Amino acid sequence: MNLIEKLVLKEICSTYYTGEQKLPVLDNVSLRVGVGEFASVLGPSGSGKSTILKIAAGLLRPDWGQVFIDNADVTGQSRLVGYMPQQDLLFPWKTLKQNAAIPLIAAGSEKQKAYNQVEELLPVFGLSGFADYYPQQLSGGMRQRAALLRTMLIESDLMLLDEPFAALDALTRENLQDWLLKIWERFKRSVLFVTHSIDEAIYLSDRIYVISERPGKNVLEQTINLPRPREKAVVTTPIFAAYKQLLINALAGN
Repeated sequence: MNLIEKLVLKEICSTYYTGEQKLPVLDNVSLRVGVGEFASVLGPSGSGKSTILKIAAGLLRPDWGQVFIDNADVTGQSRLVGYMPQQDLLFPWKTLKQNAAIPLIAAGSEKQKAYNQVEELLPVFGLSGFADYYPQQLSGGMRQRAALLRTMLIESDLMLLDEPFAALDALTRENLQDWLLKIWERFKRSVLFVTHSIDEAIYLSDRIYVISERPGKNVLEQTINLPRPREKAVVTTPIFAAYKQLLINALAGN
């Protein structure tokens, strides 16, 4: 079946400059995300994974290469996408409801209407009863769910998620992986997800891109043919183990 492309990054090169120092970050990286597809970028720390998301979001212009969304060249253009950085960035002086409603209000929605829309979605995100809580009153997992709710309310069918579960304990992280898949299956957004975790990438993804150490280069593009909806038992199967060994080898340069 042919992939209908939502996002394409073509031959992306990027360099950071600090004073007189020149730091190559990405070297000719290409990737694509299909409509309704969950794709992940896997690579070591400092390999440019977050830079890929910033370029995809239009927050950085690459030195070379092009970005296409829905076949339109949007390279270096600021655009409306659901971008979620590593930190939840919830405003501490706003309640969960107020934080989540920010994209709706910014888009012109009347404030009470925006709050009502948020409250309708709270059960879907496992946040019933917490509308009027402040971020400091929430657990780490709840803060991440609130941040993802805010991201989902941005009127875009492309989501860019930068290691949203990296700071969580292992059990909370696993629970939120299952929850994220349920949310994704419900809303069917196209997702580009950055992670350090091989298991997480396999469990969540339809497609995985392995990036080398800095400057990041394409090492492997691997489709993940595991049935959906996915259950935790899949991580004990031989095919999951085979994918994991393949990705370990790619990250090791074998």
